[in-house]
Amino acid sequence: MKNSITDLGNHLFEQLERLNDESRTGDALQEEINRAKSIANVSSEIIKCGTLQYKAVKLALENKSTLKPESLPMIKDKNRNLLNSPKPHITAH
Repeated sequence: MKNSITDLGNHLFEQLERLNDESRTGDALQEEINRAKSIANVSSEIIKCGTLQYKAVKLALENKSTLKPESLPMIKDKNRNLLNSPKPHITAH
């Protein structure tokens, strides 16, 4: 399974559309509300994980880390190793 942050956004908007469906009432609406809460909780954890990965990469780049790329797999790109890149592609916000 391959998913991206774009996919996550699409899932969230699809869920919002289902919640906004005025034909859902009673038990069907409650079931959709429960599903939405579960999706929101999982989404929050995915975002937390991504934030942690970003912070790890940022820290490694700022400190010119000697870590091996396999120890931080999220920084490994098919075409380049971001730790050894002459110009970091990650900027602080």
